[in-house]
Amino acid sequence: MNKTVKIILGIVVLVLLVIVLKYFKDANSKDIVDYKTEEPFYTSIDTKAVATGKLIPEEEIEVKPQISGIVDKIFVEEGDLVKKGDLIAKIRVVPNEQALVSASSRIKSARFSYDNAKILFDRNKALFEKGVISKQDFENSDLSLNQTKESLDQAQNDYQIIKRGSIMGGSSANTNIIAQISGTVLEIPVREGYQVIQSNNFNAGTTIATIADMSIMIFEGKVDEAEVGKLEEGKEITVILGAINAKEFPAKLTFIAPKGVEENGAVQFTIKADVEIDPSTKIRAGYSANAEIQIESKDSILAIKEALLQFNRITEAPFVEILKEDGKFEKKDVELGISDGINIEILEGVEEGNKIKVWNKASKDDEDEDEDN
Repeated sequence: MNKTVKIILGIVVLVLLVIVLKYFKDANSKDIVDYKTEEPFYTSIDTKAVATGKLIPEEEIEVKPQISGIVDKIFVEEGDLVKKGDLIAKIRVVPNEQALVSASSRIKSARFSYDNAKILFDRNKALFEKGVISKQDFENSDLSLNQTKESLDQAQNDYQIIKRGSIMGGSSANTNIIAQISGTVLEIPVREGYQVIQSNNFNAGTTIATIADMSIMIFEGKVDEAEVGKLEEGKEITVILGAINAKEFPAKLTFIAPKGVEENGAVQFTIKADVEIDPSTKIRAGYSANAEIQIESKDSILAIKEALLQFNRITEAPFVEILKEDGKFEKKDVELGISDGINIEILEGVEEGNKIKVWNKASKDDEDEDEDN
């Protein structure tokens, strides 16, 4: 019995030994990975800043009434082309009853004064012709008559303005709203019958229509603070309109905001650029647009794929692994230049002909090949 137990224990120990040896053999064999390599190359790299924004007319105005009332008639529609001085709408004045009564009272008072001055003038004129009064007394009565006549005219004009919105004669109770510039009617936010408020020092007034010159368009967008310092006014840029099959238009940077605005934790600066619009292209105000601004460009520079870079976990310094003659890889610190997000310039650390380890690619490719098999 003891001999049988010893034999069984010997077999168990032998099996365990075989398992341990196989484990260490497999573990050691996994350390050898066949990494792929790539070489540096000469290329051109352009770095660009992208600003998101929209296309807007350079000259855009809001037409507002100079008197409060009711929109009686609108003569244009959105999208119509108008010239400066064209009639846009007519306003019917709704007079304030208290102001109207007060103006009527002023007319009566001014007329009493005028009638009295007329009587005195006629009397003094007859006396002056008989030589009873002096010329100065006659001229004083003439001056008084003219002053009262002017006051009467002013009171009547005030009454007409309150009642009709104009001192012009006739039965019309409308005031004309005309276009201040030539252009396209972009928006008419009111309709016939709407009540509108006049524009004055205390109120912006109701907008009757918005008119813009669509022949001169500008791009208005925002760029990040990290890129705004590299921009200069007068720089040529490209504006891309996604709404028109990503069509590109040349533009010139004309304005860079001196002050940024914080948006979602990042400081943004407003920029503006004059856009050259092809007359055959139909442009609408408010199109979303992107502006591509070339920051820096270098030709024939030594570069590598940016994916080949590795970074020290403590210092975050960039490095690559270069294949040596003995088949092992050596870490090399590198000094970087400009990048376009795919390729990056190498200033120091790598030379032409070096074989750089593709550290994040080979093992995954091997797994994919194993799965296919």
